[in-house]
Amino acid sequence: MIDLTIHQDKLEKSIERCKEKKILIPTFAQMKDPSKIPDVVKNKLKNLGLWDVNPLNLFRITWKNEPVDKGGLYGDVNYIELPSSLTGVDAKIVCLVGKWFPTGAHKVGASFGCLVPRLITGQFDPTSQKAVWPSTGNYCRGGAYDSALLGCESIAILPEGMSKERFEWLKTVAGEVIATPGTESNVKEIYDKCHELNATRGTDICIFNQFDEMGNHLWHYEVTGHAMEEVINKFIAKGDRYSGLVVTTGSAGTIAAGDYLKKVYPTSKIAGCEALQCPTLIYNGFGAHRIEGIGDKHVPWVHNVKNTDMIIAIDDEDCMGLLRLFNEPTGRELLKKNGVPAELVDKLDLIGISGIANIIASIKYAKYYELTSKDVVMTVLTDSAVMYQSRIRELNEERGAFTDVDAAVTFNVSLKNLKIDHVDELSYIDRKRVHNLKYYTWVEQQGKTVEELNRQWYDDNYWDSIVESTPAIDKLIEEFNAKTGLINNI
Repeated sequence: MIDLTIHQDKLEKSIERCKEKKILIPTFAQMKDPSKIPDVVKNKLKNLGLWDVNPLNLFRITWKNEPVDKGGLYGDVNYIELPSSLTGVDAKIVCLVGKWFPTGAHKVGASFGCLVPRLITGQFDPTSQKAVWPSTGNYCRGGAYDSALLGCESIAILPEGMSKERFEWLKTVAGEVIATPGTESNVKEIYDKCHELNATRGTDICIFNQFDEMGNHLWHYEVTGHAMEEVINKFIAKGDRYSGLVVTTGSAGTIAAGDYLKKVYPTSKIAGCEALQCPTLIYNGFGAHRIEGIGDKHVPWVHNVKNTDMIIAIDDEDCMGLLRLFNEPTGRELLKKNGVPAELVDKLDLIGISGIANIIASIKYAKYYELTSKDVVMTVLTDSAVMYQSRIRELNEERGAFTDVDAAVTFNVSLKNLKIDHVDELSYIDRKRVHNLKYYTWVEQQGKTVEELNRQWYDDNYWDSIVESTPAIDKLIEEFNAKTGLINNI
């Protein structure tokens, strides 16, 4: 749960650090609605780059940033709608765009949700402790960035097999970068490194684990969920209907947006997807795959499994093919020839590998439920192709140039004619089976209790109580900002 117990000694140090570094902290209300951000902040943002390591960029942790690299303010939620000429289904697949967050991925929001409650309560002291960010990719980038804004040291932990771009950027921001064995599927190795750091560095560190920090769940429920609701309402106003949210589970933060949307649209569904090469949820399986950043071989503690309606497994080979189709000139030309609007084709670099997986899963979801042109399916583009240029070069080196034949085969096999295979519509017992998998990671290995595991399943107030803490967190943020005296003096 989210602990809001105040530790006064450390809190005073945090306040002094933020006063020294001129750090104001945005509230959840401001991240949902940037019109509530003070004009003095907006005026200073006009001269800042989106990725600049400047504390004011905390106020760009929102889905509503103007889509420019420098000097942008705010507008509507950033999203793109994929037409049937691309997807092969009549349903409208609508994707929130993560590129326009600082660091180029929405994970900077999840890391904010984990860090800030501890900062404003004095549970984390940025003057004496290093912030540890275990991740399979973008989360540790977001955490290292947030740490840099606060002027505190950070330790980023991620598998050694992640993309070159992630490591190169991390070296410029994080105080220490630790590469653990394996790739996206090797989450236990990340946990093992955290245990080692705890044993050797003790109180000198503070670990922010996205897989069990409920701030991850809370941020997506509040900020991503509300952003999706705004977009959905645009379609409902035109007579469409919202069907469900489809996302890769990963740390299971983003899927919390579906929990919020079910409150607003009770008949809607939530579908979680994972790599077919590591089918933990759908087949209790294991393995390695190339869908970067989603993490596998366990069920995250923050995943409200009881609220998940479907599991969809995605072949990573389809993702690799579409990464090339969407970014190689040959692929883009074929898409235009097949009726995909040129304006959309030019935006396909907004889609990273996990975003491609989300799109494939959304297509399968639409086919399974035989959705029509009136139906809207929501998903997320966590990051963009900017993070995977090295992967595209590697694929060219391994397989040769992407030819017209390659493009045609990929377009027809991995998009237009996707099969409804490896899809599991979950019954009550199916959901409980997946939920029970948490025991082996979290109770046996990570020190959680059986009692809380059972509360997650049987206590109807368990998940609601997490999000009900939002007003209290915002109040503490406002009090924290007032004590720094920076509200009108930054």
